[in-house]
Parts: sequence; structure tokens; C-alpha cells
Amino acid sequence: MDIGESNLNFRHKIGDQDLIIAIAQDYKSNKVLMVAYMNREAFQKTVETKKAHYWSTSRQKLWLKGESSGNFQNVKEIYVDCDEDAVLIKISQKGGACHEGYESCFFRKLENNKLEVVGKKVFNPDEVYKS
Repeated sequence: MDIGESNLNFRHKIGDQDLIIAIAQDYKSNKVLMVAYMNREAFQKTVETKKAHYWSTSRQKLWLKGESSGNFQNVKEIYVDCDEDAVLIKISQKGGACHEGYESCFFRKLENNKLEVVGKKVFNPDEVYKS
């Protein structure tokens, strides 16, 4: 199927944006690194540039992952789920995916009804995201 003919189901509405769920997964280890949203423009830019673009629901704007941190996500493969409302993006991650400095946004594990930090920081966010 040509991507121009794709019927992706941008059915998740936040504000005035029609979005799909985007899961970023390391293409070698299969570790889930982050979950975000994409609007049509973010998806198209991701396909065209082979760099992950997302829609920031908090900032209400398109963003290229790594534009401020340098921690870019180079796209290797894209999979679409059966409902066509979510994509799995297999990526090569430069640095960490998490804005808190961790390799993955999933750095906490629920143990005995408490959240335990199980990930290790790969960069200092205070040094990367200077105001």
C-alpha cells in the first residue's frame, strides 16, 4: 500500500487535533522507549525524513524528537496496528528517549504497590534542556 493511499485512523482527538498513538521501540533490543501522539503532518514528516516527529499535546505543536536534546530517533521500520489507529516505530535512538534523562520513559516499575526506579540515567536533563 502506498503511504499516500493509507487510511490511517486518526481517531484520538485531543484539542483540535486528530491523532494516532505512536510507540517508539528500539529496533535491536525491542525495548519500548516511549509513547506519544502523531497528527497527519508528524506521520508524513516521519515517513519522509526517517526521523521521528510527534505532536506535543502539552505544547500544541509539531516536534522533531531530538530537536532540543540532540537525542534523535532514526526510523528503521514502521508497523501499523489492525485498527490503523496506532503505529509502532522501530528506531535507532541517539542518547536517551526520556526527557528526564533515561534511556526509556518506562524507567519505573510497580513493586509491592510502590514505584521503584529501575532505569539508569544516560544524560543529565538539566544540562541538555537549559532554559
